[in-house]
Amino acid sequence: MTTPQRLRELISREGGPMLLPGAPNALTARVIEQAGFEAVYVSGAGLTNTYLGMPDLGLLSVSELVGHVAAMADAVSIPLVVDADTGFGNALNVQRTVRQLERAGAAAIQLEDQVSPKKCGHFAGKGVISQDEMVGKVRAAVDARLDDDLLVIARTDALSTEGLEAACDRAAAYAEAGADVLFVEAPRTREQMDYIIRNVPGLHMANMVEGGLTPLMTRDELGELGFSVALYANAAMRGAVAGMRQVMDHLAEHGDTKDAGDLMITWADRQALVRKPEFDELDRRYAADVTTGDMA
Repeated sequence: MTTPQRLRELISREGGPMLLPGAPNALTARVIEQAGFEAVYVSGAGLTNTYLGMPDLGLLSVSELVGHVAAMADAVSIPLVVDADTGFGNALNVQRTVRQLERAGAAAIQLEDQVSPKKCGHFAGKGVISQDEMVGKVRAAVDARLDDDLLVIARTDALSTEGLEAACDRAAAYAEAGADVLFVEAPRTREQMDYIIRNVPGLHMANMVEGGLTPLMTRDELGELGFSVALYANAAMRGAVAGMRQVMDHLAEHGDTKDAGDLMITWADRQALVRKPEFDELDRRYAADVTTGDMA
């Protein structure tokens, strides 16, 4: 079974929404896979924050995204759901973006209807392109995929600019254009979320942003509403930053890390996380005989 086929099964199965944590890099994707999650979200915001040290304002290039997706696909065996923002241009650009990301290892590609440069879905001041233009971009993405099982996720940010009914109309139009999963971004209330599910048939994704515009709900609550995917795009990254700050605060205060071991993973855990034993075995299998010594 291919990873896109597996992802389709995961999203469509009964028993509540699939939990989808986000990763900004291959190391985080490894942590997510080790924790037992069945898919990982390649967060455009997380990648922009960690790779560029910049806010989620459409600053990432397609080549930067493709390179990270390829590295992450090589690091984990679970499906990658890739945030491709606006597709990096018009419908023709979207086709190139889809082909590049599919070749890099994406199992699903998410596109949104914001104007470019886009903004985080929970920022103020967003704008959206016309519904017709986005329908064309969704159709272009569907036609561009080499594997018909590759999922196209269509996100609309129109709720913030045009209202709930317009956002639902857009989501329905994107589904008709061939989108496999629908993502109405930043509903403000449970009632709005319920309205979306009741009025737009299809598989839906809910974005759980701690401190964002959408109310945080449990998996069971999202399942009762009818959502198929519960996205936690940057929970891992934000947790990692909190941990880094603890260690750096300790170092700044004490001048060493002798008593900070409980704030960090162990040396052995780190090497296991990045599969060093596997690489050691490959080295023994293929490398010529050399004199070895201990590495400090």
